[in-house]
Amino acid sequence: MDLFIIRHGQSANNALPDIRDREVDPPLTDLGERQAELLAKHLTSGETHDRITADTGNTTYQMRQGFGITSLFTSPMYRSLQTVQPIARSLGLEPKIWVDFHEEGGMYLNHGGDEGLVGYPGRTRSKILSEFPTYHLPTSFNDGGWWNKDHEDPSSVLVRATKVAEQLHDIASNEDRVAIITHGGFMNALLKVLFGQNSQGQIYYRHHNTAISRISLDAGEGAEVRYLNRVDHLSPELVS
Repeated sequence: MDLFIIRHGQSANNALPDIRDREVDPPLTDLGERQAELLAKHLTSGETHDRITADTGNTTYQMRQGFGITSLFTSPMYRSLQTVQPIARSLGLEPKIWVDFHEEGGMYLNHGGDEGLVGYPGRTRSKILSEFPTYHLPTSFNDGGWWNKDHEDPSSVLVRATKVAEQLHDIASNEDRVAIITHGGFMNALLKVLFGQNSQGQIYYRHHNTAISRISLDAGEGAEVRYLNRVDHLSPELVS
């Protein structure tokens, strides 16, 4: 299975000069919306190298137009729901919300002082479907909001990433080309798990907004890195 792990477009929080002004579930900025549109066009018709294994056993590559994505998943956070919208429209796919793709920490604000980190509810089923009616939500997704927890600690992020990695390997034999729209912090955790680097510090896989990392997974524990943090679809002034 070819897995395309993609960061959402620039959000209002990404553009803040002071992180103390962050929102719980920010929307995309105008730049983020532009990035998402260009990403959608790139995934639909951009050139990419595809692997062909010849009878000799040697691996060769050919150029193809478009990424040939067959399944599309997204985090339930608003900036990801918005980013995946033009992609789904361009590819003719209906996105599936995978809750465990949310950003590290979950839905929270840091109020500082004695109050500290406070968890907040995620968007409800009805609120998401009112704006994104073609998205597929898990059956457990109800109108109490998808989060309803305290702030997620760093060790829990790696536990969640490990769970997701195992599930991705489980579906590897049944899926062809999967794209997931997720978040920078979670992408870092997921890549560490996939690469067997289960440490919280020392290594960080940073991604630009709408950057793509491509990993080939098998049904066991194998993972072949094709590339990381590519933004071929963005001109330099649009990279954030």
